[in-house]
Amino acid sequence: MTRRWQVALGANVLLGIPGVIPIWVLWFLAASWASGPEPTDNDPMVLWLPIAAIVIVPYVLLWMSVNRSLARRSSLPPGIYWWLSALATFLPTTALIIYSP
Repeated sequence: MTRRWQVALGANVLLGIPGVIPIWVLWFLAASWASGPEPTDNDPMVLWLPIAAIVIVPYVLLWMSVNRSLARRSSLPPGIYWWLSALATFLPTTALIIYSP
């Protein structure tokens, strides 16, 4: 049984490595919708929704299944566990943002 928070942290950092792509897709959609369409943009944003669904939904299902199994075995309170998991998942993306040229 996993009783330490290090297992949850390590698993979510590892899940955050492929999670860079869905996080980027979400950021791209949010930035595109917030700024509005370009005057010369002929590609509708609606075409990005199936791409986002294909990328994001499997990742979220994987993340939830791994974390549900780890949360049951962890001795951390549920609120702390889920915050730790979410923050650890964003560590690889944050590192890429900080250390990008």
